[in-house]
Amino acid sequence: MKLTILGGGGFRVPLVYGALLQDHAEGRVTHVVLHDLDPARLSAVTRVLAEQAAGVPDAPEVSATTDLDEALRGADFVFSAIRVGGLEGRADDERVALAEGVLGQETVGAGGIAYGLRTVPVAVDIARRVARLAPDAWVINFTNPAGLVTEAMSRHLGNRVIGICDSPVGLGRRIARVLGVKNPGEAWIDYVGLNHLGWVRGLRVAGRDELPRLLADPDLLGSFEEGKLFGVDWLRSLGAIPNEYLHYYYFNREAVRAYQQAEKTRGAFLHDQQARFYAEMRNPDAPAWKVWDRTRAEREATYMAENRETAGAGERDEDDLSGGYEKVALALMRAIARDERTTLILNVRNQRTLSVLDTDAVIEVPCLVDANGAHPVTVDPLPDHATGLVCAVKAVEREVLAAADSGSRATAVKAFALHPLVDSVNVARRLVEGYTEVHPGLAYLR
Repeated sequence: MKLTILGGGGFRVPLVYGALLQDHAEGRVTHVVLHDLDPARLSAVTRVLAEQAAGVPDAPEVSATTDLDEALRGADFVFSAIRVGGLEGRADDERVALAEGVLGQETVGAGGIAYGLRTVPVAVDIARRVARLAPDAWVINFTNPAGLVTEAMSRHLGNRVIGICDSPVGLGRRIARVLGVKNPGEAWIDYVGLNHLGWVRGLRVAGRDELPRLLADPDLLGSFEEGKLFGVDWLRSLGAIPNEYLHYYYFNREAVRAYQQAEKTRGAFLHDQQARFYAEMRNPDAPAWKVWDRTRAEREATYMAENRETAGAGERDEDDLSGGYEKVALALMRAIARDERTTLILNVRNQRTLSVLDTDAVIEVPCLVDANGAHPVTVDPLPDHATGLVCAVKAVEREVLAAADSGSRATAVKAFALHPLVDSVNVARRLVEGYTEVHPGLAYLR
């Protein structure tokens, strides 16, 4: 089975390959094609994978190319993890937004809109090529903003594109751990929302909802990442556990202030960190795997550091440093390729899951997965406060898609102005001006 990874020179590719190395069953991935626009990055990651596979007799073959059509032909699965504009673009997204006093995070608020505006046209081109060159392939999208990009691609690929994210998986795992659930895989997580905008409303084990027990115990509730981040009182008021990215909404002023005061934004930090990694990899004698793993550990430990500092949450727990999206990707591929039925939290078309959104809106919910793809599970309606937020952000996503399709600058301004975290139409106009100045990829906006 052939897996094509778009963004194959990206830093996190070894996580995906590591998951593949643990799969020895029939029908597994036997050939991985890395595609990237940067030959040097491809070379660096290929070296890491070669050392990673040492001693594994049935390791998937790895090849690399800068030719997108060549990479896509004959693919059974396409894993999309591209970053249009690179980490320099992410740092610019943060800088322009923070100068206007609004959030520049890559998936939330002004930064997410800017990232979406330059990513959607590229993602749509990829979707059209997949439909033409590999019509039977399944696309697994990890490109951010994941829900928005998945919806853009679904307009050309239908249900054969599925978005993944590790945030809900990590959240469910942490809740199960503090509740003493011995096998988290047996827990049913009642999670619903959009990507980076969802809530856990229940965690059922053997038919019993264990979340009320967590909410009733202040010590237990304050013992894990989200309890420290949001505070026990706020979680008990909500009666649910929000995705960590909702900290940007619930504590927006504090988050913006922390990012403005930080020595470096997250994007700037990762840009410098990864620049050092790829520079070190130009040395042919550098121990590729060791250098990569050291850099990965530093990256994970500093994740959402400003938010945790604002909340006084301290350093991340050791158990939360292992990532997880690669495991979701592998489980998804296994379920489809081998009809190994499973349940995963995924980004898929709404169908009739949330009545407040239309059938084509991509949402993030538990899905039953089999050889025919991912099927969203019926969920209870969201409370009014969450419904309002979900509908507002989905409306913004739709304006981003409209702007990317039409090239309308006015529609791009509308997308920024309607976002709950952008507080002025004039700020929205200045954001569009600032982003078009620094991003050549937004030159299509007229």
